[in-house]
Amino acid sequence: MSLCRNSASADDLVQDAIEKAWVNFDKFQPGTKMRAWLFTILRNTYYSNRRKTKREVADPDGVFAAQLSEKPAHDGHLQLQEFRQAFTKLSDEQREALILIGAGGFSCEEAAEMCGCAVGTIKSRANRARRKLAELLHLNEDAPIEINDGRTAAVVSRGIRAIS
Repeated sequence: MSLCRNSASADDLVQDAIEKAWVNFDKFQPGTKMRAWLFTILRNTYYSNRRKTKREVADPDGVFAAQLSEKPAHDGHLQLQEFRQAFTKLSDEQREALILIGAGGFSCEEAAEMCGCAVGTIKSRANRARRKLAELLHLNEDAPIEINDGRTAAVVSRGIRAIS
């Protein structure tokens, strides 16, 4: 009561402190005063709760909560599907260039050697493929690709950035 000044809050505080003490009973050192140990837990719980309430906003009518929004988790999967569809519309040579340079991490010289063509040809194929993907995905060239799915983002961003 001396900490909270409210009987309902004091009851909740005692209950939280007893629960923490019960869970951490193995940390109690025999030979010390249990009352002091429990009071320390109680006081620390009170201060922790006070710190939490400073960051909270009172919203009894739900006005602030109604303004919050979160992007759906399925957006990354939809973008991956769109990317796959656009990727299949590229020519075989362009797909090969993007896979080798972007996802494979090979240099243009290494990719040209694997494909049996000139380095300029690989660079040209990769550049045309990147532009065609941007066109098919309705992206302007300066806009970054935003993908929520970590695996998709890694593959797409490496592929697009490595070619730029």
